[in-house]
Amino acid sequence: VQLQASGGGSVQAGWSLRVSCTVSGVTRDEYTIGWFRQAPGKEREFVAFIDRNGGAIIYADSVKGRFTISRDRVESAIYLQMTNLKLEDTALYTCAAAGWGTRPSGFSYWGQGTKVTVSS
Repeated sequence: VQLQASGGGSVQAGWSLRVSCTVSGVTRDEYTIGWFRQAPGKEREFVAFIDRNGGAIIYADSVKGRFTISRDRVESAIYLQMTNLKLEDTALYTCAAAGWGTRPSGFSYWGQGTKVTVSS
């Protein structure tokens, strides 16, 4: 199983950015993906979740209305579109597979993260 997050970068507050997670080696049942983030000195926190069909989507309250999670079955990719970025969105964003819900412990596979830095 491989998950690779990409698309991070440095942006100004209020800007938008899309990060991607390419997934390979998971079964159809394992294709449930969560995005998590970890800011320096803080614990990892849940950002968004999408099930294998896209029928169940969950967002953290802190990103609801600003972030959108989606999937592209052809590309085997999960996207996290982030708009109106805030300073507090600065973190290492990581995708995880084969899990359900909002807890990191609920996911079996993890990829490397992509760094997002938001400045004023």
